[in-house]
Amino acid sequence: MTPAISVSHLNKIYASGFQALKDINLEIRSGEIFALLGPNGAGKTTLISIICGIVKASSGSVLVAGHDINSEYRTTRSLIGLVPQELANDMFSSVWFTVSFSRGLFGKPGHPAYIQKVLKDLSLWEKKDAKIATLSGGMKRRVMIAKALSHEPRILFLDEPTAGVDVELRKDMWDMVRALRASGVTIILTTHYIEEAEQMADRVGVINKGELILVENKDELMRKLGKKQMTLELRTPLAALPPSLAKFPLALGDDGCKLIYTYDTQSEQTGITDLLDALRSADVRFKDLATTQTSLEDIFVSLLRNGA
Repeated sequence: MTPAISVSHLNKIYASGFQALKDINLEIRSGEIFALLGPNGAGKTTLISIICGIVKASSGSVLVAGHDINSEYRTTRSLIGLVPQELANDMFSSVWFTVSFSRGLFGKPGHPAYIQKVLKDLSLWEKKDAKIATLSGGMKRRVMIAKALSHEPRILFLDEPTAGVDVELRKDMWDMVRALRASGVTIILTTHYIEEAEQMADRVGVINKGELILVENKDELMRKLGKKQMTLELRTPLAALPPSLAKFPLALGDDGCKLIYTYDTQSEQTGITDLLDALRSADVRFKDLATTQTSLEDIFVSLLRNGA
């Protein structure tokens, strides 16, 4: 199947000499949700802007559904919907007019039933006649999404779509994203809410300082880089670890009241049985234990810290 997006050896160097993107190579599969993660200034928005035809690359190529973004600009742009970080609406137009007008910009004939469906899916129907200026920040963000969907794109970019949006509106948006993916729309999102990427994405890409440092299936990434911790609540606090426990990856926490054991989820043996035997031999008693799994946020922070 032709990839939704294919990026080859993409570079972007601004007139100042700053290189925002460095030899980016990336394929995004049709029908997937792809999360692009990275700190501020990493190059996420520059990459999206080039794919969407807003910014011109210094070198390299981008294909959208097999079409070149430069030689077939109209075709590729009509396939893409973009929800940018910054709000950009005509404050004195109504919601209905704004979304319908956006559809017309792509040469699409009027389709009131479709516009109605989009507005209802985004809980905007009751506001269809309201002026944009009268809406809350969250509602304005929804209008941006409605505009991006107005021409029925097959690829949707969401650049920090839930920034400044309350929890209830955020949940509604992600319900809509799932429905779009189910209908075959490819979703590419950037987000500061890494738990959203963990919950929503099929694959994850991490970009830092203009370089794509990792692209991985989310579940595989969690399996390969994730770790578990077992926390033992001790009956008697320890001032220091007994020498017999030095071979185990242990740390004392909570003023010596807790013992934290970190182990690799990919390893065939966790070492927990040996640890429990060693604790018994050292007469270290515990009254409770709990385990936790590394989150995608932990992995992301670790990748950036280690420059992976």
